[in-house]
Amino acid sequence: MRKFFVFNSLTNKIEEFVPIKEGKASIYVCGPTVYSSPHIGNFRPVIVFDVLRRALMSIGYEVKFVSNYTDVDDKIINRAKELGISESELTKGVISEFSSLVDAVGSLQPDESPRPTVYMDQMLQYIKELVDKGAAYATPSGDVYFRVQSDAEYGELSGNTPSSLLSGARIDVNDEKESPLDFALWKHTEEGIKWQSLWCEGRPGWHTECCVMINSIFADQGGLIDIHGGGFDLKFPHHENEIAQSRAHNGHHLANYWMHNGFIAINNEKMSKSLGNVLLTKDVVATFGGMPFRLMILNAHYRAPVSFSEETIKEAQSNYAKIETCFRQLAVKLQLENIDLNSLSKPDEEAFLNEICNDLNTPNALSIVYEEIKNANQLLRRRDASLSDLSDSFAKLRDYFFTLGIKVEYPTLSNEDKALYGQYLQEKANKNYAESDRLRALLQSKGIL
Repeated sequence: MRKFFVFNSLTNKIEEFVPIKEGKASIYVCGPTVYSSPHIGNFRPVIVFDVLRRALMSIGYEVKFVSNYTDVDDKIINRAKELGISESELTKGVISEFSSLVDAVGSLQPDESPRPTVYMDQMLQYIKELVDKGAAYATPSGDVYFRVQSDAEYGELSGNTPSSLLSGARIDVNDEKESPLDFALWKHTEEGIKWQSLWCEGRPGWHTECCVMINSIFADQGGLIDIHGGGFDLKFPHHENEIAQSRAHNGHHLANYWMHNGFIAINNEKMSKSLGNVLLTKDVVATFGGMPFRLMILNAHYRAPVSFSEETIKEAQSNYAKIETCFRQLAVKLQLENIDLNSLSKPDEEAFLNEICNDLNTPNALSIVYEEIKNANQLLRRRDASLSDLSDSFAKLRDYFFTLGIKVEYPTLSNEDKALYGQYLQEKANKNYAESDRLRALLQSKGIL
């Protein structure tokens, strides 16, 4: 198996990926809270960790990829009240939209998309076990909190230790908490969706949901996964609190490798509701296309910030048009020469894989793609280009596109299409321009020219 390296946020260094189970990789990525139409920031992890998944698949790993939808939250309750609909009606609609956009930006659907509302029994049991272990406690009102001071290693992921948090931060004080640092595992609630528990009628805390779903879905690994991913904003407190719970419950860090992607800015400014510059993914996809948006995201290293602007998205549109045109022409040329595209052997991809396996260096990997596009265009212009060289270029691009998740459609030529093309060339050679123009228009409508 080819070596694969990732930057581990837990150790703050690049490490060789060594899976729990040989030849298999388990990945969990924190998904969205489904209370409104997703913005483009929600889709950077969708694209980044899809490439991680594809890269591991490309070098021979069997990957189990899980990403959740958070379908119980105060934002969901409040939004449903505003709209006058049930929480389940709201979340169902947002999940449907999100899923369709995953397809639109070229990402594979997760193997599993768990929702907290389906795992409530497991959550109640998990919280009870934390209370029994002394890592959590119930308050008189029925809330249950995790006892942060019980975790001697708290802050290991983010650097936010209890002492630094207590000395430097403004923290809301709850009279029932033992410490202002303690976070909710179960919350008493008067409205919205709620469940009966040993402590009160309420719902789970956000930080507990992913822990329980990972613990349940990956029970055969003791609730330990290879890679946990998400946006940089989740590093603290969300992922820090997940680790604390897992350490108390299972005695491990929940994941061996933690990966976090950078933010998306708008014209180099932070995207926020207060600035009024939040861009919805559906609008960006409708205006510019899903593939150009994906290329724009991959043009920056996943740990670096990326800025959405008219310049960056139009550059991505231009690059995608070049990719699309070249690949389609290659596919048509080879099919006209009766080459079976599905039978082409796997080409040498050493340089590309070196970049993609080096902490997902997608900017360098894309540079190799563009260089191959340039090479393919030169081959297409040459009358003496060998079918072997054309086939090799097509196969390289095909495999590059799979790993990066770049979707490019091309026509599948029938015998009738090939005959039509031959007729077009003949009429053109005979200088029968009226007929050749008619045939050209017909071939263009089929995407052959």
